[in-house]
Amino acid sequence: MTAQAEPERLNDQQPLIALQHVSRSFKQGRVRVQVLEDINLAVGENEILCLVGESGCGKTTTGKIIAGLLPPSSGEVLFRGRPVSALDNKARAEFRRALQIIHQDPFASLNPAHTVGQILSYPLRRHGMATARGGVRRRIWELLTLVDLTPPGDIVNKFPHQLSGGQRQRVSIARALTVEPQLIVADEAVSMVDVSIRVSLLRTLHRLRDEYGIAIVFITHDLAVAKYFAWEGRIAVMYLGRVVELGPTRDVITRPAHPYTRALISAIPEANPEVTRNKKRMRLRSEDVPSLLEIPRGCAFHPRCPFFVEGLCDVQHPPLEAAPDYRQKVACLPLTQGHKLIEHGP
Repeated sequence: MTAQAEPERLNDQQPLIALQHVSRSFKQGRVRVQVLEDINLAVGENEILCLVGESGCGKTTTGKIIAGLLPPSSGEVLFRGRPVSALDNKARAEFRRALQIIHQDPFASLNPAHTVGQILSYPLRRHGMATARGGVRRRIWELLTLVDLTPPGDIVNKFPHQLSGGQRQRVSIARALTVEPQLIVADEAVSMVDVSIRVSLLRTLHRLRDEYGIAIVFITHDLAVAKYFAWEGRIAVMYLGRVVELGPTRDVITRPAHPYTRALISAIPEANPEVTRNKKRMRLRSEDVPSLLEIPRGCAFHPRCPFFVEGLCDVQHPPLEAAPDYRQKVACLPLTQGHKLIEHGP
């Protein structure tokens, strides 16, 4: 049995972008692989939403659909309440400017044959954000200063290979800002830089959100980074193409509901080695992640779940809904039906 989750609502606020029952599949040879299934997410203005999960869970595909780089196979993407598929040319151009993406690998996403100045000037001219030569140059200087690449004169004529990893990622952020977006999708934007640079980049993104009201969808496999970056926002935990837990970051981190989220948090190393040694880790029934070609019947996590209930978890698919005594939504039938989770050995 498969139950569809209800579209997400943000209190009385109209979301900036919303995914309603979105699914996405790709053809691999003669087989169609279901990468996303019944995704319901909404992002409000000036909000931070983190998509968290292990590799292959569908985080990047979801981010690309939000940014308009991939169409959904089914379902609807809404921009300020209007279906993106029904937008006219003028409204679609506004949608494309409003949503920008920062890719994981800046070296691959920046043109190696162009200088930083050329990389930033093209979108400014293309979208009419600045036209005169002096205006373009002035705006490039402002953008480089905004992302802490100072003095701009030392950066503007360099090629990507002449920059450090952190500097290249800041250029990617500056490029996203050229069209004055309302939402930025940051896809593993800090995973390829050193820890010290990572914190600096996260602070830069936070400052842009605070000063310019930009909403951020932050994609990461690291719950510790999500906790640091989105403490005032929300987290959506994904597993095999579905959202299994969604709620305020404080609640998801301090009191996780779904067994998969609990397993992720139990695996986070602590700064205090004594705490790490004594920390109780959840023992899964299986360490193997099922293939997207053979997703288990019922709850996709049930072959690994230590709280597995036979005849329930392996039969019915759990919708994402509220659970008693939790503020977040969770896709776990024993929890949403009010049962107490009882751990079984592997």
